[in-house]
Amino acid sequence: MLQPWPSRDSLQVRALGAPRYDSPLGLGVTGEIPSGKYTPDDARVIANAEVGVDGDPGAPLSFEKAGPRERLFFEPKATRAAIVTCGGLCPGLNDVIRSTVLQLHHRYGVREVLGFRFGFAGLDPANGYEPVRLDLDAVRHLHERGGTALGTSRGAQDVSVMVDTLQRHDVQVLLTIGGDGTQRGAHALAEEIARRGLQISVVGVPKTIDNDLLWTDRTFGFDTAVEAARAAIVAAHTEAASAFNGVGLVKLMGRDSGIIAAAAARASLETNFCLVPEVPVELEGEGGLFEALEARLRDRQHALIVVAEGCTQPFADGTGARDASGNVRYASGGLDVGARLRDAIIAHFERRQLPLTLKYIDPSYLIRSVPANASDRIFCDGLARAAVHAAMAGKTDMVVGRWCGMFTHVPIPVATDGRKRIDPEGSLWLSVVEATGQPPLRRRGAAASL
Repeated sequence: MLQPWPSRDSLQVRALGAPRYDSPLGLGVTGEIPSGKYTPDDARVIANAEVGVDGDPGAPLSFEKAGPRERLFFEPKATRAAIVTCGGLCPGLNDVIRSTVLQLHHRYGVREVLGFRFGFAGLDPANGYEPVRLDLDAVRHLHERGGTALGTSRGAQDVSVMVDTLQRHDVQVLLTIGGDGTQRGAHALAEEIARRGLQISVVGVPKTIDNDLLWTDRTFGFDTAVEAARAAIVAAHTEAASAFNGVGLVKLMGRDSGIIAAAAARASLETNFCLVPEVPVELEGEGGLFEALEARLRDRQHALIVVAEGCTQPFADGTGARDASGNVRYASGGLDVGARLRDAIIAHFERRQLPLTLKYIDPSYLIRSVPANASDRIFCDGLARAAVHAAMAGKTDMVVGRWCGMFTHVPIPVATDGRKRIDPEGSLWLSVVEATGQPPLRRRGAAASL
């Protein structure tokens, strides 16, 4: 993956102060349950498992290792925690909420957990969204449903007002569940909290269905999304293979990174062409997509194309307009990339007077709203518990990540300093090309022609 190297100093996680209380977890006591051991603050996880690779900064960089601390910053029985979910829906949101509440209640014995409703908008009293109490009954069946029981929204709110709300509700720990936009908001909160000299921990649980957050090898919901996307691809393949010169076209999420499209294409083993923002290609002319598609149809009489939504970036509306989360608002006659590519393929084959049956599938909202699968459910539980451990130890302005198979603490400015993207010369893209069998398509220099 392409991602910038952070500086060594930037990987130091902030803490509210020296730990003051013994943990109630009772770890490391031989012969008693629970077993396990505390994680010392100086335990680190190497950032680069390879040596001598391009961009290697020299001596190994490392992340602070996640895990329960023997000494806590907050006294559990005097602590009130709160949870907020922001941004788009993603499989596993309710799982993270539930596991967070269970960990705080059963293992730490915190006095109360609040849920702020409808994202950061719930931290502004002017919006009229009162927080809800998240007790055991409230979360009992959450993991069986998709979506988020707390509701969500996009867009920034007044940071000062949000911190006022945290103070008014006597919150000591805030868990922010969301993507890079959410975590940038969490960073702003942590900065304002520090400016006021308050003792409120802000810890993020990274949520992005595109799996494009820096310095975490996986974000929750991605595995479920790939599984659901694969089902759509299988359906498109069935449609394509059942018609002469049949073409199945599936549009998947991925504004800036085509990681989910690449993974789903590999998982299906039926995809013939995978188009991602990182590898822009020409449509027309020698070596273009249409020429390759014609050759495929002559040879096999059917074809399957997977395209990431970000391939339409050159057709942003020209004003630089963005949605409430700061993402470029795609617009060109109201058509998304899937519809635009569908129409372009049909028009090309009509000009060439070649027969074509094309079926277009956009499963985006079906993918986002499904409950988490078993793999993601386990992952969500681990992320939630690691986030609670970090917050109770007084860590702040950080997200929980996973690197080299271990949970880590990543400072928010490092995690949000760009987006993880596919390296066109790397092993992931090579695996996509080999799995699909797509020929080398003529690339454009900086913008796709979709």
